[in-house]
Amino acid sequence: MTNNQITLIGAGLAGPLMASFLAKQGFSVEIYERRSDMRKVKMSSGRSINLALSARGIEALKEVGVFKNIKPFIIPMSGRMIHDKSGLTNFQPYGQKKTEVIYSISRSMLNMELMNLAENMGGVSISFNHKLSAINLDKNELEFEKKKVIFNKVFGCDGAGSILRDSIVNKTKTKFVQKPLGHGYKELNIPPSRFNKYQINHNALHIWPRGQFMMIALPNLDKSFTVTLFMPLKGALSFDTIKTTKHIENFFSTYFMDAIELMPNLIEDFKNNPVGSLATNYCDQWHYKDSAVIFGDAAHAIVPFFGQGMNASFQDCVVLNSLISKHQSDWSTIFNTFSSQHVKNGHAIANMALENYVEMRDSVNDPLYLKRRELELSLEKKFPNKFIPRYSMVSFHQISYDQVYNRGKFQFELMSDYLSKKITQHDLYKKIETHLEPVF
Repeated sequence: MTNNQITLIGAGLAGPLMASFLAKQGFSVEIYERRSDMRKVKMSSGRSINLALSARGIEALKEVGVFKNIKPFIIPMSGRMIHDKSGLTNFQPYGQKKTEVIYSISRSMLNMELMNLAENMGGVSISFNHKLSAINLDKNELEFEKKKVIFNKVFGCDGAGSILRDSIVNKTKTKFVQKPLGHGYKELNIPPSRFNKYQINHNALHIWPRGQFMMIALPNLDKSFTVTLFMPLKGALSFDTIKTTKHIENFFSTYFMDAIELMPNLIEDFKNNPVGSLATNYCDQWHYKDSAVIFGDAAHAIVPFFGQGMNASFQDCVVLNSLISKHQSDWSTIFNTFSSQHVKNGHAIANMALENYVEMRDSVNDPLYLKRRELELSLEKKFPNKFIPRYSMVSFHQISYDQVYNRGKFQFELMSDYLSKKITQHDLYKKIETHLEPVF
């Protein structure tokens, strides 16, 4: 085994992307994946069919050279289409520029493109149907169900239930907390019309906010929409209480009347599709000495309400790649720096994703929220390089998540003080000028 050999656990989205970065730097990479090759075997992963791609993810795909391959398969969404209980809609743009859009993309298509890219790089191989069962960090040994592998350096992106992360936590006694949301999700479907057209606007992310629960819909290339219902797992109105055909019909006719006619297979889909659980993972250290590192969901699994799970994971790859370029073979410095500088960003986007759930399922219809949104857009126009809405900072810029979180809190407090008349417009402008550093 040579020093330029890397073992990587997980061939989901982030694994092949990281392998491609490593291959470009001259490393030999062996990826071990527990599932079969999705390019050869059709399977259901139990995960979202489509995802939201935004600036951080796009930058990573461009840097590794694959964005041009997937660009024809992305669908722009320029804002939220809010559906109220009466069926009326209200479009809320994400930003003020035409370029400020996010994109719906097929998870499986992107995953397959990234695997093809990695294998075509040279020096990257993927071994499928290899489920990791144990790790010995002292002996640099990985134990799979079929064989044992000795590693030089191991990179783990083996998902929210990461075995490598658990091994690092046990070895270092670092703090790790998993916080279940208490809410789950179920995927449904809006098929194309009988004329093979989209039934609703396909350049928007559709949201049916209903307070303690909500439904969203993202467009697919086949003119369908992937619909996801988010709601409590237990309680008076929850997945636990909606079971029978009558329950389903009553629930949707009460809360989502305008969506019923769009979903002819609603009853069948609701009964047959599983309920997924949601949780947030906080891990305070993402490496072990100079031999092991975790990234992606293995390091910071988050809830999906800011559309940043994939984008954050792709940004991890960019950060790790830049550290490897900078520090060459000094793996101790590479891994230490990655943990010390980037863990706070993982925690920040986790917190923002949780906060955005409340915004999406409830606040988007609140008059105060709408006033605050109008104010922040006007402030962005007046102070374009200083005052940027939090959503825009996350989705359309490369500002670190930690910085976004702190700036966002400060901006929110400023706007709240102004709207409650605690400060004047003059004071508001002065605080922005004196307290917010330019971001570009």
